[in-house]
Amino acid sequence: MASNEADPHGGVPAASDRPAFIPLEANPELMTSLLHKLGLSTSLQVHDVYSLTDPDMLAFIPRPALALLMVFPVSAAYESARLAEDSLLEDYSGKGPQEPVLWFRQTIRNACGLMGLLHAAINGPARQLVEEGSTLDKIMKDATPLDPVARARVLETNSELANAHKSAATQGDTEAPAATDDVDLHYVCFVKAEDGGLWELDGRRKGPLKRGELGKDDDVLSQAALTLGPLKFLERGGGDLRFSCVALAGSFD
Repeated sequence: MASNEADPHGGVPAASDRPAFIPLEANPELMTSLLHKLGLSTSLQVHDVYSLTDPDMLAFIPRPALALLMVFPVSAAYESARLAEDSLLEDYSGKGPQEPVLWFRQTIRNACGLMGLLHAAINGPARQLVEEGSTLDKIMKDATPLDPVARARVLETNSELANAHKSAATQGDTEAPAATDDVDLHYVCFVKAEDGGLWELDGRRKGPLKRGELGKDDDVLSQAALTLGPLKFLERGGGDLRFSCVALAGSFD
């Protein structure tokens, strides 16, 4: 869920010196519970996405879908593509409310599931459904004016976030690994931001990645978004089909 490599960006400690969280299971019920505990409206929930190409399967997801999270094993092909693309990019230094997305660098080991959920909940339309005064609301307000290094510290030092995550991560269907275990699964998040762009948000990258423009009526499960985002992502990763997806969308309740 988090690489054990030394800091690829600068300003982030090596893995052995980082705080560590218990890896979060890709379980929609657990994820939904965690987001609600952190302050996201109960009008939203996390749904399994069983296909990225079958319209009948996609039709089970309430629309619009506000964010899509992909969970996948970190393969050699993926790492090669990631490093090649990052080598051409500058480290992101954006801050302030004028930025199209609020992006966090991941400095907590095995917290990529949490990072994906945070990126899903505090970007795009979902951010308007965060309860005033909640943990998510305080994180958004504290982090928005800060640079990526200081933003990471906001997450590292938030005890409410840590406690909520620990509670969720220890309630999965499978036995939870230790926080310090090496786990090769990783999460990335795709959101449609207010600028109309499809953004790939991954705390292991050099910054947020705009993957293209979406139409007014497109959401993250529209054909345009799937083509620009997860399907292109899989192509860059060598076509490895060992992945799963969940989407943040309206609640069935």
